[in-house]
Amino acid sequence: MRRFFVKNILFVIAVNILVKPIWVLFIDRVVQNRVPSASYGTYTALLSLSIIFQTLLDFGISSYNSRTIAQNPDKLKTVFPAMLSARLVLMLLYTFLAFIYGYSIGYRGWELTLLLGILMIQSLNSLVSFIRSNIAALHRFKTEGILSVTDRLLMIIICGFLLIYPATALLFSIQWFVIAQIGCYFFAAALGYFILRRIGKIRLKFSFNGPEIFGIVKQSFPYALLILQMSVYNRADVMIMERICPDGKVQAGIWAAAFRLLDQANMFGLMFATILLPMFGRMLAQKHDVNQIVKLCVNILLPLSFMVAIAGIFFSGEIMHLLYHSAKLYSDPVMAQKYNTVFAILIASFPAWCLMYVYSTLLTANGSLKTLNIIAFAGVIINLALNFYLIPKYEAEGGAVTSLVTQSSLAIAFIIYASRIVKLPINIKWILAHIGYLILILGVGYGINLIMHNAHWLLQVLVFMPVCMVFMFVFRFVSVGSVKQMMANTEKG
Repeated sequence: MRRFFVKNILFVIAVNILVKPIWVLFIDRVVQNRVPSASYGTYTALLSLSIIFQTLLDFGISSYNSRTIAQNPDKLKTVFPAMLSARLVLMLLYTFLAFIYGYSIGYRGWELTLLLGILMIQSLNSLVSFIRSNIAALHRFKTEGILSVTDRLLMIIICGFLLIYPATALLFSIQWFVIAQIGCYFFAAALGYFILRRIGKIRLKFSFNGPEIFGIVKQSFPYALLILQMSVYNRADVMIMERICPDGKVQAGIWAAAFRLLDQANMFGLMFATILLPMFGRMLAQKHDVNQIVKLCVNILLPLSFMVAIAGIFFSGEIMHLLYHSAKLYSDPVMAQKYNTVFAILIASFPAWCLMYVYSTLLTANGSLKTLNIIAFAGVIINLALNFYLIPKYEAEGGAVTSLVTQSSLAIAFIIYASRIVKLPINIKWILAHIGYLILILGVGYGINLIMHNAHWLLQVLVFMPVCMVFMFVFRFVSVGSVKQMMANTEKG
């Protein structure tokens, strides 16, 4: 099972590395630099609003569906029509309520039009996620991996053309950006359905049976509550600063610029979680030991996240300057420093995110929804309390500190409760090894920065990262022998 996991995660990572960084660095970033900062700030705030309401859109169906089908693949044919019907009903409810809320808090005119477009994007994205959850539950991880980048690949082609072609480049607007995403997500949803129809033998039919849909919604409710609370503590900060700061749209734009790279880094943890949820679900249902998979994931994700976080902190100014020097807002030294500080604080939370992807996914696969919701509720309280205290004083920096504290607290809670509930062994030596690795590479980063201070920062990074990779082998998080064995073996599970 470990070999099966490693081969599939390597494939999914490779596919995503080829596509998503191009989207983030050469499309999304360029769009932010091209359109007025207030427009992109509004887009970011509306996107956060749509994500918080996403509980109504998904209602935990994707997570519940993935766990159910992974444990019993034969249920797909009978469950899919009702699941799809419930999804469509929730899409309509989500769009209506989120739009009404947007209007009630003061959005008008073009902002409401933009909100409607973003709600359509999220609806189609949730439909794609639902289809992908079925494909992943059938353990077709490579197919799911390809589908996961289809929408981004199309957007790179379309938006890339619009941003480069002279006749459209000067006229490019945030509205074009939204329309392009709607079209690409629609195509991805259609493609995903035809793939699932072929491998899962399902048919496009609907089952608007009230009791049946209600039953699905009732069973999905704990998942929905969890998603709602996660959306609040992950996205409330940008909405709060956009609403209460005097220059809220500008602060939201700065936040978006800094969060973009963290969001991109989180792609790796999310890829692990996508595969781990159905895999953990099946292993736990069959009473298999999950400790080795958990340990393998942490040994890969945590050292790499330490490396990325330290590099991001040491070179936050250089990274932000590289990405946003052409933006008008970044030309102001005060604003430039704000970009740098917000990014440094946010990227410091990356290890916590990675740990949460592993341990919260394990709890989800185990069906420990009550525990997850209690922890998430504590996260909401911490997040909102700190946001309303820090953002009025420190604006975007206050939101970044809140995010760091929230994610770190939650990561610790998820580790403790997952270890207790699933009965993972406590290995003090292993924990101390990761702490020692962190201290060591902090010293390495500081030393390289001190010795090579006259060298270009990219050269310093190119020295720092290979050294960190070597120490991963020294600490035996990864061994040459195990890598050779796993890659040579053709076992599929």
